[in-house]
Amino acid sequence: MTVIAKNPIMPGFYPDPSICAVGSDYYLINSSFAYFPGLPIMHSRDLVHWEQIGNAMHRQEQLPLQNAGHSQGLFAPTMRYHDGTYYVICTNVSHGGNYIVTAENPAGPWSDPYYLEGADGIDPSLFFDENGKCYYIGTHPNPAGCKYNGDYYIWIQELDVEHMKLVGEVHNVWNGAMKQIPWPEGPHLYKKGDYYYIMHAEGGTGPEHAVTVCRSKSIFGPYENNYCNPILTHRHLGRDYPIKYVGHADMIETPNGEWYMVMLAVRPLECHTTMGRETFLAKVVWENDWPVVNPGVGILTDEVEINLPEWNPEEDDTYDTTANCVPGSSRTYEFGGMSRLGDEFLFLRNPGENLYALDKEGLKLGFRKITLKEEDSPAYIAVRQQHHRFVSAVSLNTANLTEGRRAGIALVQSNEYHLRVEVCREEKEQLRADVILCRAGEDSVVSRAVIPVAGETVGLILTADGLKASVELEFETKNSDGREKALICGDLDIRALSTEVAGGFVGCTVGMYAVADEDNHGEAACFGSFSYLAV
Repeated sequence: MTVIAKNPIMPGFYPDPSICAVGSDYYLINSSFAYFPGLPIMHSRDLVHWEQIGNAMHRQEQLPLQNAGHSQGLFAPTMRYHDGTYYVICTNVSHGGNYIVTAENPAGPWSDPYYLEGADGIDPSLFFDENGKCYYIGTHPNPAGCKYNGDYYIWIQELDVEHMKLVGEVHNVWNGAMKQIPWPEGPHLYKKGDYYYIMHAEGGTGPEHAVTVCRSKSIFGPYENNYCNPILTHRHLGRDYPIKYVGHADMIETPNGEWYMVMLAVRPLECHTTMGRETFLAKVVWENDWPVVNPGVGILTDEVEINLPEWNPEEDDTYDTTANCVPGSSRTYEFGGMSRLGDEFLFLRNPGENLYALDKEGLKLGFRKITLKEEDSPAYIAVRQQHHRFVSAVSLNTANLTEGRRAGIALVQSNEYHLRVEVCREEKEQLRADVILCRAGEDSVVSRAVIPVAGETVGLILTADGLKASVELEFETKNSDGREKALICGDLDIRALSTEVAGGFVGCTVGMYAVADEDNHGEAACFGSFSYLAV
């Protein structure tokens, strides 16, 4: 029996994928940068249908993110399993460096981080050899001194996992497959047959990104280059090809002996992407003791046929509707009936204590003076943008949106590039709605409407159509028995929220936002519902 995976298997802001196979279960983990909780963990049994089962960094004390830039924090993680224990190794580039967390259950709880002394550089991975030894592999600047930007070396050292300490000699084993290539990074180590293989990325996580591989019969080398490198890239397909930036791969073997690879790529529109780097899948075969990706095609495909039985997470007895989430799905949250937020919800950096609460009225998001423009922890709760075209809406009680308090919905690329829709009460029966586009840290009020409203609850509707956005307000009036809609802003160009303009490594998130001129202790914006619907 076969199933068909559609690329990307993880749409939206899911970069730097690592995959781990444990029997008939598959686990996927991605970078999260300055968002909390960190490192989302996905589960599948057919490599097609996925569910989010948790986050590896799910407690405040695990994950310091104070003052981390949007594209700082947690870089590329790797997930591995050995002898009953799950391991995640990652870099917190803002606080502490390279570390490991462990768990007996991939859904958590995960341990506090073990920071690794002497582990410089980024993009760490773990390899458990057949003799039981564990090895650390990562990338760091050329020990002899960088001769050009991105002159890095991949290095290997034995790791004592019992004491979480690097032991023995550091071995700088590989400088990239191509001459003077920048940024050999994201290395993973494998053993197949007589050879150890290092698969890694080269060229930087942009248009020149590529997947390359080398091999050796000794774990510390010397490693020989694959003459067919790169084994996967789209950099030769031109600026307008619909899938770009392909690289940073990891691979697994299924119980029936087939191999599959995950990697990141982007799907730009008019050379701009607002969703960031996404996770794609490809088939791998072995020829002459080298991996070949999508044989006969050589590039990523829209679909991948997989020789596994179909599995639906939502029909599985272990699926928890209050916690699990199917990536790429449309969903509506009625907060009055919820006891907790699902694992897919995100905060920026470390959320303030008692930032929000759930009760029968909805989600109470405390007003904070901190804005989205600061490298701090604003009152912002969001989900990842996962489609080029989507509609996101909130139901908001506006009764206490006075005295400098504002709330609404936001589409965020970073603290310097985002779109905010803020509403406030100018008078008892008059509401003001501002659509604010922030570019390079500068706010521009692109639209403002003052509307007479009768009821306290209004709806804000943000629609993204590729690189354009529109905003509507839904409300009650004295002269109508029902609710009316008013277009506040239409056909707004949002390409400034793309990686190509804003820079960095993240994609957009969309969610609820509250702010005040002064901190209002005990006061909160009340959101009755929030929805994210693919169009």
